[in-house]
Amino acid sequence: MSMAAPFAPMAALAVYIGAAVAEIAGCFAFWAWLRLDKSALWLAPGMISLAVFAFLLTRIDSDFAGRAYAAYGGIYIASSLAWLWLVEAQRPDRWDVIGAAICVFGAAVILLGPRPA
Repeated sequence: MSMAAPFAPMAALAVYIGAAVAEIAGCFAFWAWLRLDKSALWLAPGMISLAVFAFLLTRIDSDFAGRAYAAYGGIYIASSLAWLWLVEAQRPDRWDVIGAAICVFGAAVILLGPRPA
């Protein structure tokens, strides 16, 4: 996927956030089934959500999958803490926030760092 240069960072961020929501929701479906004693019917939307996650990561404009996945890690961590707060009603503490900020900074360095032509 080719993204227009001025919008590439914002488009990539949107794709990463969408992927994170899809991955977290898919994994949470399995968590709900196995840890919260929910119905096995939770697995169907969970698997669909995980497939959406995998598809979205292929939309990142990167020459190498490993680099796209590494940059995704920081966004995933921050999104997981948002899930913790918004869905599970547990407010992240300052150490969660500091750790996530470090990871997001690292993801930005990986994603936006200059590469030799």
